[in-house]
Amino acid sequence: MYLTDTFHKIALIIFVLVSVMCLSPFSQAQTLSGRVELAFNQADPFANYQSQGTGVLRTEDSGPQLQQALLTYKQTINASWTANAVANAYLDGERHLGLTQAYLAYKPLSGSNIRFKSRLGFFYPALSVENTAKGWLSPYTYTQSAINSWIGEEMRVLGGEASLFSNGRKRRSPWSWEAHLGLYKGNDTFGTLLTWRSFAFHDRQSLHHDRVFFAPIPTVSDPATFDSPTWLSPFTEIDGKIGMYVGAHLSYLRKAELRYYFYDNRADPSKLNSIRLYAWRTKFHSLAYQHQLNRSWRLMMQIMEGATDMGPRQVYADFTASYIALNFKPLRALDKHQLTLRYDHFDVREDDYKPYDKNNNHGHAWTFAWRYQLSKQLELGAEWHTNGTVVKNRSSLGQVPEQSQSQQKLVLTYTF
Repeated sequence: MYLTDTFHKIALIIFVLVSVMCLSPFSQAQTLSGRVELAFNQADPFANYQSQGTGVLRTEDSGPQLQQALLTYKQTINASWTANAVANAYLDGERHLGLTQAYLAYKPLSGSNIRFKSRLGFFYPALSVENTAKGWLSPYTYTQSAINSWIGEEMRVLGGEASLFSNGRKRRSPWSWEAHLGLYKGNDTFGTLLTWRSFAFHDRQSLHHDRVFFAPIPTVSDPATFDSPTWLSPFTEIDGKIGMYVGAHLSYLRKAELRYYFYDNRADPSKLNSIRLYAWRTKFHSLAYQHQLNRSWRLMMQIMEGATDMGPRQVYADFTASYIALNFKPLRALDKHQLTLRYDHFDVREDDYKPYDKNNNHGHAWTFAWRYQLSKQLELGAEWHTNGTVVKNRSSLGQVPEQSQSQQKLVLTYTF
């Protein structure tokens, strides 16, 4: 039965990819690109969160895996408007095929030093200096940081963003800047996973209308406490309130960039819907920085500090997460290689009215990745990752709170 289901999923993914690739003719105003990553994994055999286990890695078995399959589509409508969409396919998780982004972008032509642009639809705020490749993937590692793994799971803007920006070259200045304001709905369960599961390390983005499972924590599902399902639908609107974020980017030439964001979903923590998914009031500050130290070395780092509240104060937690990474690209004969080393740390601290619902957790991780561009379309890569986590609610499942996990993977990537 398992093999039959797997073959059906693979057939569905291949059918969709081939069907879209065969659509023709495409006009010059249309751009279609795609990416397929096939990985061979060697991983510690912990049941992961997707199968309602307590492991924090996407992989729970050793062997081959379809790691990524995505299509990105861009339609130029006129000189000011473009339509953009990203569709992803996975063999793991609740949903196997769907959209991760779909939005209209507006960027009118202007001779002014300060210009306007905007987006409307379903998209990510540009708060990451790690996930900058097409399809909101990382061009550096295959296992993403704790921060960006969580963003890919639980955050998406369903609304609009208005921005002002100024290009330093146009002003004959080394400094460029951007300022962003976003308003949105549909992100009311944001905060569930980092509290009831902990941060995780992976590269799977939640699809629109997806479900993300976590371990069956007794205090979560018990009618005497929260009587809530041990899964969430990440982009659910519960209370009807509008969330917001503000962001600012400052860059110096092409050498250094700083990104600051304040995000507040403004959810009412006293609300829940008919299937007893709760609204979580989650807000955070994020500061990300990257610096091209020289032609070969790039430094990247990010820190996020925030809090989430549900109940209200039935569940409350402050959280901090950060990473620092070094990327190395050799020159001349070895310029098709790159190496990346990253260290992650996170800490979630509860301060609520129900201490028997144990939500304290913390952890750290090391990730080392090598990527080699074999040709314009083919890339070969390898990665080693290890983490250690302490999640207090594992004891309610008869497990020790402290776990260590590691994985190694060899990845072949095809892009078109």
